Amino acid sequence: MSKDLQNKKIVIAGSQKTEEMTEIIDRRGGVSIVRSLQGLTDSDPAEVEKDVKRFIEQGADWFIFTTGVGFDAMFQAAERINVVSEFEERLKETKIACRGYKTNAYLKKSGIHPVVCDDDGTIASMIEKLEVFDFTDQKVWIQLHGELSSQLYQFIQSKGGMDVQAVLPYRYHAPEQETLASIMGELMQREVDAVCFTTRVQVGYLFDYAREHGREEELKSVFEQDVLAAAVGKVTAEALRDQGISRIIVPEKERMGALIVEIAHYYESQESSINERTNA
Repeated sequence: MSKDLQNKKIVIAGSQKTEEMTEIIDRRGGVSIVRSLQGLTDSDPAEVEKDVKRFIEQGADWFIFTTGVGFDAMFQAAERINVVSEFEERLKETKIACRGYKTNAYLKKSGIHPVVCDDDGTIASMIEKLEVFDFTDQKVWIQLHGELSSQLYQFIQSKGGMDVQAVLPYRYHAPEQETLASIMGELMQREVDAVCFTTRVQVGYLFDYAREHGREEELKSVFEQDVLAAAVGKVTAEALRDQGISRIIVPEKERMGALIVEIAHYYESQESSINERTNA
């Protein structure tokens, strides 16, 4: 494999599959630095089990799943209380909408076929696909991903949704202050070449910290001029754009490996441009 990341320092902002990403970076000659800017905390298992029981008892007209991990957490809760078949049957009686290919893959394992599946992965795109449906007096359950979000609530309610229930099988928790201080120092000193963001909340935590310390504009300047912001997918890229960052690398396939390859291609093209100017 070519060493197209030779001596490039790449920050991994995620908390999952960091060893896998580190291995890919190392193979390409780069130096990986793990600065996890978020973690996942499972909700109280008993609370998720209660949600599963309530859904089986009450049913719903719609169930909107926003992550595969969230669906899996509910499925595992159903397994723990021995109601998997009842849970799956209830879902088959319900109109299902899901966000992203991973969520769809989890659903298919249980024989669930969504009415709406948004492969784009953004909430905005999902809402656009749901626009054609009538939610008047409908009972809607929404599995949220890590944090409460008002977008889907407001949309369903604006379309006449009668009863909207939220399920949070897990929540994001903030990174350690030392981690935030470390990555901010590395960015301000231009000690790293790129940062790999794998969820939108990582972007939020970093920029919130910068604002608290009066360095938001400086952070934007770092990303626009010196350090490459790399996003694993469209949702994460959207979060960076919301913060005013326009110089972003996003792979076509939303995979961590593809993200590293895209960074390598970026630096290859940069090197080629420099060589062409030098030889001109």
